[in-house]
Amino acid sequence: MAKDKVCVVIGAGDATGGAIARRFAREGYTAVVTRRHADKLKHLVAEITKEGGKVHPFGSDARDEEQVTALFRQIEAEIGEVEVFVFNIGGNVRFEIRDTTSRVYRKVWEMTAFAGFLTAREAAKVMVPRGKGTMLFTGATASVRGGRGFSAFAGGKHAVRALAQSMARELGPENIHVAHVVIDGAIDTEWIKANFPDRYNSGPDGILNPDHIAEVYWQLHKQPRSAWTFEMDIRPWKESW
Repeated sequence: MAKDKVCVVIGAGDATGGAIARRFAREGYTAVVTRRHADKLKHLVAEITKEGGKVHPFGSDARDEEQVTALFRQIEAEIGEVEVFVFNIGGNVRFEIRDTTSRVYRKVWEMTAFAGFLTAREAAKVMVPRGKGTMLFTGATASVRGGRGFSAFAGGKHAVRALAQSMARELGPENIHVAHVVIDGAIDTEWIKANFPDRYNSGPDGILNPDHIAEVYWQLHKQPRSAWTFEMDIRPWKESW
């Protein structure tokens, strides 16, 4: 009996991560979606199920090695083979450097750099023996350019980008496509709506649509290996860069 092909989305929130999970589910993938608290995935699970897709939610702390290894062990044993891995944890906080505590910096680093390492390592362990797979990392403007007040976030995101670069060079020859997506702009979320109303109401296509971001992830996954992309940056047409 053939096993399900699985798309794992680490950090499946209500915007980008959820849209990516829905997009792959529509293509026949079983979406495995994770957050620290599984109850926050109920709406996403209902959406995917309503569309006829298959989804399994997990409450899992991506910073905890035992939880991460147990997660991938369970997926492979009970659900199917991990073919697509998406790391989508954010960690966007703003503190002036003199107000950045060690606790804040460490927590952001754990959420981004360390969690990215742990989860991607376990995905690689199951993909490499099969000789196929796609690994996609969600980046941000802070992945390539540190901004005032974003020392913790930029540090974590720079580290995730470096992780993805190293993995692409190591795993590409194993037929594993590793890509990093720099999302350079505001995303259409309730948080942006509440905190940046001017940007949210900037006009048609003035901010990033999560479904359009998800389409980019799908396109990266479907690229022929003779023309793989490592890094792609996406932004609204109005975004200054």
